[in-house]
Parts: sequence; structure tokens; C-alpha cells
Amino acid sequence: MRPATQSNKNPLRGLLISQFFGAFNDNAWKIIVVELAVAAVLASPVADAADLEAATLNQTTLAFLVLVIPLAVFSLPAGLLCDRVSKRTVIIWMKVLELMMMTAATVSLMVAPHNLFLPLAVLGFMGLQSSFFGPAKYGILPEILPHERLSAGNGLLESWTFLAIIGGTALGGFLLDWAEDFGGGNYLWFAPLTLALLSVIGLVAARGVPHVPVARAEGGLARTVSTAWQAMRVDRVLRLTVYGSCFYWSVASLVGTIILVYGRLELGLEHPGILLALFGLGVGAGSLLAGKLSANKVEYGLIPLGAIGLALFMLVLGMLPPTLIATLPLLVLLGVSSGFIVVPLNALLQWRSPPDRRGAVIALSRVLVFSGMAAGTLAGPAMATALDLPTRGTLLGCALITAGGTIWALKILPDAFLRLVLVFVTNTFYRLRVTGTHHLPSEGGALLVPNHVSFVDGLFLFASVDRPIRFIVDSAYLRHPVYGPFLRSLKAIEISSSGGPRIILRAMREAGKLLDNGDILCVFAEGEITRTGALLPFRRGVERIAKGHDAPIIPVNLDRVWGSIFSRERGRFATKIPRRIPYPVTVSYGEPLPSTTPIDVIRQHVQELGVTAWQERATTREPLHVAFIRAVRRHPLRLAFLDPMRGSLSALRALASAIALARSLKSRWLDQEHVGILLPPSVASALANLAASLLGKRTVNLNYTIGKEGMSSAARQAGLRTVVTSRTFLERAKVDLPEGIEPVWIEEVAGKIGPFPRLISLFLATVVPARWIEAMLADRRVEVDEVATVIFTSGSTGEPKGVQLTHFNIDSNVEAVAQILRINDEDRLLGILPHFHSFGYMTLWFSAMQNLPSVFLPNPLDAAEVGVSIQQHRATLLIATPTFLQIYLRRCTPAQFGSLRLVLTGAEKLPERLAQTFEDHFGIRPLEGYGATECSPVVATSTLDFRAPGFYQPGSRRGSVGQPLPGVAVRVVDPDDLDRQLPTKTPGMLLVRGANVMRGYLGREDLTDKVMREGWYITGDIAAVDEDGFVNITDRLARFSKIGGEMVPHGKIEDALHEAAEVDEQVFAVTGIPDERRGERIAVLHTLEEERVPDIIASLSDTGLPNLFIPRIDQFVWVEAIPILGTGKLDLTEVKRRAATALSVDSGK
Repeated sequence: MRPATQSNKNPLRGLLISQFFGAFNDNAWKIIVVELAVAAVLASPVADAADLEAATLNQTTLAFLVLVIPLAVFSLPAGLLCDRVSKRTVIIWMKVLELMMMTAATVSLMVAPHNLFLPLAVLGFMGLQSSFFGPAKYGILPEILPHERLSAGNGLLESWTFLAIIGGTALGGFLLDWAEDFGGGNYLWFAPLTLALLSVIGLVAARGVPHVPVARAEGGLARTVSTAWQAMRVDRVLRLTVYGSCFYWSVASLVGTIILVYGRLELGLEHPGILLALFGLGVGAGSLLAGKLSANKVEYGLIPLGAIGLALFMLVLGMLPPTLIATLPLLVLLGVSSGFIVVPLNALLQWRSPPDRRGAVIALSRVLVFSGMAAGTLAGPAMATALDLPTRGTLLGCALITAGGTIWALKILPDAFLRLVLVFVTNTFYRLRVTGTHHLPSEGGALLVPNHVSFVDGLFLFASVDRPIRFIVDSAYLRHPVYGPFLRSLKAIEISSSGGPRIILRAMREAGKLLDNGDILCVFAEGEITRTGALLPFRRGVERIAKGHDAPIIPVNLDRVWGSIFSRERGRFATKIPRRIPYPVTVSYGEPLPSTTPIDVIRQHVQELGVTAWQERATTREPLHVAFIRAVRRHPLRLAFLDPMRGSLSALRALASAIALARSLKSRWLDQEHVGILLPPSVASALANLAASLLGKRTVNLNYTIGKEGMSSAARQAGLRTVVTSRTFLERAKVDLPEGIEPVWIEEVAGKIGPFPRLISLFLATVVPARWIEAMLADRRVEVDEVATVIFTSGSTGEPKGVQLTHFNIDSNVEAVAQILRINDEDRLLGILPHFHSFGYMTLWFSAMQNLPSVFLPNPLDAAEVGVSIQQHRATLLIATPTFLQIYLRRCTPAQFGSLRLVLTGAEKLPERLAQTFEDHFGIRPLEGYGATECSPVVATSTLDFRAPGFYQPGSRRGSVGQPLPGVAVRVVDPDDLDRQLPTKTPGMLLVRGANVMRGYLGREDLTDKVMREGWYITGDIAAVDEDGFVNITDRLARFSKIGGEMVPHGKIEDALHEAAEVDEQVFAVTGIPDERRGERIAVLHTLEEERVPDIIASLSDTGLPNLFIPRIDQFVWVEAIPILGTGKLDLTEVKRRAATALSVDSGK
């Protein structure tokens, strides 16, 4: 049954108000009766102080028993009624009865103010009323609240209850005194009259409780008892919950009785009810805190925490001398500890009770609980009389009893202790965020399939749900001296990958039986913890476990665990300094999948859950410049930037220089949303971009390789008024500025910054908080979801488009790339990609935020300077395009590249022939990545393999661009039907989703709508994804020609031509041009001798190329050089134009 919350936004409101006034009246009247009884004792002759203590304790005990005995006697009939009548109806009628009792109390004190019989009778009837009201109020909670709010609901209910107890206990005596003082003893009935008026409010509020149906309509009292007992007998957790409740309330009743006497006789308080009020205040606070700590689940790990606190604080209270200043805080702490016990016990009882017998189970438990309360209440005077114990001695005895009960409970329920540890860890050292728990079945079996990032992943899962989880664990961990005992206490299933098929099959059969028995089972499908930072291939054992069992598969994603001390980030385990405390971790549960789901589909769902979790990081991330400032504060003296002209800058000097530059440019950039920068890769360009971010400006790094017209288009679209540039650069590069834009000469700006402003900037960089620096420089607070830059596409397929990338787009890409590349303190990046290129811009922030020194070179085509810089500055990371690698292959020596440990290429496909030749020459194989400007830019990347004794985790595959980054998901769909996802290894249109996907095109919502589909970016690239997640890019859809209805890939023809020509560098460029007869035909630009072409065409058939793909000799066009963009990619527009011009057709532009 769905909880009745849809029609009532505040389903608890009416119940809370009616419960509050009901509990207030119960306790106020109880205190009034006790005060009347004590007054009678004091009025009679008493021998000495000891007799007075005994008489006072006896009268207090009598009042407790009169209230509690009806609760125990009538709870079973109450359970029967609550299951056969709507619980809402029971609540309303019990409030009517409460009003009648308060009216009777008023009459009793009006008629016979000194006769205790009638007040005690009313108190007994109040117990009767509570015996029916209790099962109804607790039983209705699971019917009006979803499971994830059950603990919070109980926390609210208990906190309101104990607030009422505080008020009733504290004000009951004062209310009686006020009535007595008002009329000289003739108007005592004013006190119950006030309570009667409060009962009216409670009755009105009760009508606001949501309607709920009848649970069941058959069975008498005997059947109610038997079914309730049967439910407890078959459910061990439910049975132990009832025992725990009985034990707690026995101790609590004993302590409550003792505290009243302790307050009056040991502390000399006239109104000792204030002590119980403080205890109630603590219970209310503890209940609220318990509801919060439970975090959308029933957290029974709080129970041992509360029990330990209860025993400890009772022990201290019994040992300390009786002083008010020590007693008050101890009673509050006792109450907080009680709240930690009461809330999870109540929630467990409601959750584990069968819905059709919930009222009966709660009623039976209340019989046992109230019997325990009666026993506890009687135990106070019994211990005082038989053992001659003072009140402090009784408290010490209670502490020892509680400690013994706690030890016994932990012994029979060891996972409660583990949950206690997890409650502490996940609320101190970690901050656990859990989503999607509603996808978990409340009962019945389920198979959890999470990613595996650290040694404590299982604990995070265990802490995120309230149902027990059984793990499938390798035998090596079960036998480990540290992990083994915990795993065995959780009844983990042993499996051994080296134990042979029989052992594996036996483990799988046992796992299947657990699913059939309704257990939640967890298997880490990767089989090992990731060392590469990427999602590893999933093993097919998951399919075998799930096959034939009617249990859903629940994909789970653990996010942000990489980087914690228990992950293998930086190659170390548990020896790292935590990056932050508390360390955030997100556990996401996905929608249930059928047990027949293939393993690659399960893996896809786990990956897509990671995308959602990664996007949620935006709430905790900061703008790029703030992240840079924090990185500087971590390593202020580490090298940050270096170039041949400026020299080197430490991180602190780089920040100080950026602040000084920002202060100088602030007036020049006033009222400008977008600011232009026209500089090559250099320290100056880096500082200009940093300064713009500090000022809250959106940068537009102009592409100086596309000519004046292209730059003018970008400047016009962005509304640029100024551009930061350099006279020296413009002269050497022979670049003309777009018209109508004012140049800001960076040499002049930097030259005018004097010593004092530099000193001020250094001070700001050193000690002033990051956000204060921003407040002094920017005209507003910059948010992480604001646009940071506009990158104009290179125009390889048309006019440049302005891609708007937010701070979070870049930040998420930086963080994901850092996770995969696994940089270390010895790494240095050769920054040759220009900052107008999306990869160049991202690597600028990558080096700035990851404390990665960056060596800038203004001209990536200067192979001699590249080789010298790598050798001189010991660069370890080189990110370049295949075109650049071809140049370095011809002009650099292997020794110059000796320090490189990773060469990564992108922007265009890396031909196998080039990769092999590069490896043969330099001894290091370049790896391939894939991205798009619209994706900030990296989508997928290869990385280095991980090898260790017993471990091999591949980071790359031949012909693949690697796996999607963490937090990025890809899909392959039918290009003609984007809603139809294609099977594994089937080529189709590649879609990308992630936190790195752009905000949209600047001023072109029409173009944005064409490439965005429900959060997925349509790349325009044809790709296939294998079962392990490796992406293989075939070509851009724009690089296909449709000839006679057949899709002909240009890239495949280019590869075949280069193979036939036996060349490594790019000497061919294939395009498509219009054809009247067949719609389109192939055209090939080349730089080879004309006489070689016939032989190359003849050799094409030997490469396996279909005849339709083989161009004729009249389709070849000789050019002096293949058109290349400044980013190192083919200039596809120019290739098509030249081919069309040479072959005398309209290019279609």
C-alpha cells in the first residue's frame, strides 16, 4: 500500500499536535496526582527522613503503576481494534475519551479535592486511553509515510512527545500550585480544567490525520495474540526489537522513579519534576538527532550507541556527589542517549511488523514493554528496601544492568556494532549522501551490482541501507586478519577465483539460494578494485548468479570514493593524507533491472548513475579561480608555469601576478561580459585567463589561425569590445586584429604595475581567503554554474560556433581527467595546445588546479623547440594531435623524448601506422583520446595499463579512444532513429551525457536544440562501444558520403590509401563532392608524385576495401600541402572547397 502522502503534504501535522497535547495531559495529570499524594504523606506524622524517603517513593510508585497497569492489560485488545478499525478512527475516539477523562478529573477535584481515589481512577483511565492510542499512532506511521521517512517521522513523534512530557512534568506541579494559590485551596479543579481545554485542541487536530484503510477484518483476541507472536517468532530482528524495547523501558521506568526521589531528597528540590523535564528535553533532542542520523533509513546502529551512553551517564550520576550543576547536564545526556534507542526501536518495530498484523504486533510488544515498565517501577522500592540501597546506589545498579544488556545484544547481533562504527565514521570522517534507496525492495531478494573503487566500498553500501547485505567475497579477504572477522560476522559468501570451477559453482548456488530466500546480495562485478580510476570490465558471473532467480538486479554507483585514503589513487592505500574531513561520498541506487539483463547493459546503468552523481557535485564545487587559489595554498612554492620568454613562475607568484593583472585590467574591462584574449600558449596567456576569471569575466580566446574574417565572426558573436594581446606576437605571427576592437597591450599593462601594487597582490595571494579576493576584484560573486569561457569551434565543418562552457563544465573535466591520468609530483606538462582550443584551455586549468607544472611553447609546429623543451625541462606529459606527432617524428630525437611517460593524442583519429612508427622511433606508444569542444572537451581517453603481481588492468586497446571518463556516459544509437539504442559493438551515432556537456551555443538556441536531446549531446560521430566500455570512433557523420544508398567513410579510405602508399605522415585527405548521377562522389587531395597514384589505386583492393570505396584516378587532386587548422586538425571545409574547385563542381557551401 502506498503511504497516504500525495493528498496531504503534511501527513504528520495532525498526529503530532494531538500526540503533543495527549502526552502533556498524561504527564501533567500524573505529576498532579503525585503532588497530591506527597502532600498527603507530608501532612501525616513520619518517623524520620528514611521513612519519608520510603513513603514518597511508594506514593510515586503507586501513581506510576496505576498509569502503567492499564497500558499493559488493555494493549492486546487495542491491537485487535487497531487492525480491525481504521487507525485514524481509533485516534479520534481516543481523543474524545481523553476529553471525557479530563472533564472527570475537573469534577473530582471540584467535588472532593483531598480524596485521592478519584484522581487515581482518572489516571488509570488515562492509561487505558493511552493503551489504545499508542498502537494506533505508531501503527499509522508506516501507512502515512514512505519508508525513507520512517525514522525521521519517529524522531519527530518522539521529540514532540518528550517536549510534551517536559511541559507536562514541569508545569503539572506549578499548575496545581497556581490553582491552589488562586483560591486558597478551593479551586484546585482549575488545573484539570486547563488540561480539558488542551484536550479539545488535540481532538480538533486529530481530525487532520490522513485517512487509512482497515488492515484486516477477521480474527478474535486469541488469533490476534497468536498471529502477533508468530510474526515475532519467525522474524529474529522483530523479536529482538521487542526484547530491546522491553529492556529499555524497564530500565527507564526504574530510573524515572529514582530520579524523582533523588531530586526531592538528595537535591532538596520542591518540584523534582523539573529533572524529568530535562531528561525529556534530552530525549526530544536525541530523537530529532537520531532521525537525522538515520538518513532515510532505519539505522539500528544507533541503539548500541544510545545504550553505551545510557550506562555511562548513569554510572557517572551515581558516582558523583549530588549537586544540581552536575545532575542537570547528565540528565540531558541520558535523555539524548535514550532518543538514540527509542527512535530506531520504534521504526524497526513498525517496519518489520507485517502490515496486516502491525497493530497486533505493536500491541503485544506494548504488553511486554508495559509489563517491563511495571517491573522497573516496582524494582525501585524493592532495591531500596531489600538491599538497603540509596538512590545513588540504585543508579549504579541500573548502569551495570544496562552495560550487561548492551554487551549481550552486541554478541547476538554483531552487525549492530558494525553499524554503530559506520554511524560514527559516516558522520565524522565521511559525509555519506545516499540517493535512490526507494528502488530497493522493502522485502524479497535483490542483487546489488556496484562499481569497486576502494577497500571500504562494502561498508558504504552497508551504511546506506537498513536491510542486511550479504557480500560475495574472495577467500583471501575472508582469511585476512583485519577484514576477515568483520566479513564473517556479516555472513559473507566465500568465493575463490583460483579454487576451480566446483568452488565457484558452489558459491554461485549458495548466492542463488539467498536470493530465493529474500536476502539482499552484493557482488562487485569488476572482481577487483580499480587501479586506473576507470570503471573496469564487468565479469559474467553476475549473469550466472541472477539467472533463474526472480530477484531484480539493482545497479549501484559509488561516487567520490576515488581519492579517499582507502582507494588506490596515487598508487597508495591508507598512507595518504585525507584531502578533506569530512570526505564526501555518494551512493546512488538505480532502477531495478530484470534478472535476465546482460552484463554490458548492467555496466551501462552503473555508468549512467555515475553521471547523475557527478552532476550533483556542483553543489559542493567552486569556480575555477577559487579552486586555483586553494591549489596554490596547498603548494605555494611549486613550479606553476614556464615559457622561453617569461621564465618560470611558482604557484604563489603566478597567483600574485594574476591578481595584479586583474587589478590593472579591471577598469579596462568595466561593463564587459565577454573579454577577448589573443595570445599564443604562454605564461602571459595563462595569467590573462586567470585574471579574467578572478574578475568574473567570460573569456574568449580568439583563434588567430583562421584569419581576420573568422576572428571577426567570433568577436561579433561575443560582443567583444577589447582584446588583450601582444605587439610582439602580432608582428611575428602576422595577425591582423578584427576591426572595431580595442587592443589592450599586455606588455604595457604589465609594465605599469609598480612595486607597491605587486606587494599588495602578493599579500592577497598569500593570506586573504579565496572568496574575499574574488569580492575585491569581481563585481559580483561568481557561481560554479556560470559561463567561464566561450570557445569558438575551429570551423572544420563550417562557420565557427561559440560553445559556452561553465566553470563546472571545465572543473568536472579537469577532475575526471586527473582521476584517469593519475598524475604525480614528478609530472610536468608540455603545453603546446593553444588556449583557443578547448583541450588547450582545459589543460591550462588542469595544470593550475592540479599543481601540475606546465611548460608553454608558443608554436607547436616548431619541432626543434619542442624536443629541446621536453629534454631541458624533463616534461613527462605530452598532449598533441596526430599531425603534430608526425612533425616531431621527423625532427626530434628519441633522447629528447626520454622523460615522457605519457603521450596522449586527440582532435583527430590516430592512425595505427603512425602510432606504431612513433613507438618504434621514440620507444613510447601514443595513446588516443576523444573529445569535442561541446564536451569541455574530453569524453573518453586511453590511459596507461596497471600491472602488478596478480593484477593487470588495461587502460587502452588498439584502435580505441579508451573508455568514457568518470562522470561521463555514452550511448550508440541509430542515426536515423535516435531513440533506438544499438547493441554492443554495433556502429552508430555517438551520444554523450555528463557534467562536462556545454551550456549551449552562444546566441544560437536553434543550433543548441539540434545537438541536445534530453541531456544527451549528439556528437555527429559514428562509433561503436564494446562490452568493456572501450569506444571505437569510425568517423564523423560529416565525413561520410552517401553513394548509391551506401554510407562510405572517408577516414577508412584515408587509412587504406596511406597503407597502400606505405607512408606514415598524412599525404591524403578524402572528401565528398556533389555528383549529378549518384548524389555524391569521392575526391582525394594528395601531395605525392602523380605517377605513384595508379599503383596506389591498384593496391587498394589488397587492403580489403570494397570496390565502391575505391576512388578512380580522375578523382585525385594534387596539392602542395594538405589543409590543416591551427589546432592540428584537417580543415575539412578547405579540403572540400579545393577538391570541388579542381574537379569543377559546386562544393555545396
